[in-house]
Amino acid sequence: MARKMSSPKVQIDGPKVSGVGLALAGVPVEQDAAYWEWHIDGSEDDSGALKFGVATKKDGKFYKALEIQADDGDSTPEEDGTALMKAIPVVGGDTVGVAVQQSDLPMVQFLLNGEPLHDLAINRFRGTVYPSIFLKDGICVTAVFDEDSWQEMSPHARFGPLIVARGII
Repeated sequence: MARKMSSPKVQIDGPKVSGVGLALAGVPVEQDAAYWEWHIDGSEDDSGALKFGVATKKDGKFYKALEIQADDGDSTPEEDGTALMKAIPVVGGDTVGVAVQQSDLPMVQFLLNGEPLHDLAINRFRGTVYPSIFLKDGICVTAVFDEDSWQEMSPHARFGPLIVARGII
């Protein structure tokens, strides 16, 4: 997870993320199809609706502007960076899978404990996106990008783990 691209109110300890606000991974989704999971830590008493998906690159200026907007009232998903994310009610022990496809029709698919959530799919997005989560206070999650640590199967064989791209120059 990327400290510089995440909200200052988010605590990052390796793959574990807690606090309040938007947190982004430091690796963009550049391959045709990628899959990763979020493991919800805690017990069944720890519940809430978190937002999962992807987001464009963020920086400190974005979070400062967001803080000013928050003082003025509610912000829209386009303004708070969650336009390409969906709220999914979760409890401790749940696994949320996110599958991103960019080849034919760019889309983001969601799975809860291995079951597809077809009605939440996001179609047609553009640009470079990063795995992201919008946290609420009191819930801790673990980002899982390693295929060997996934608790569920990806929705199709073409969805592999997130690959770190390297430039030639």
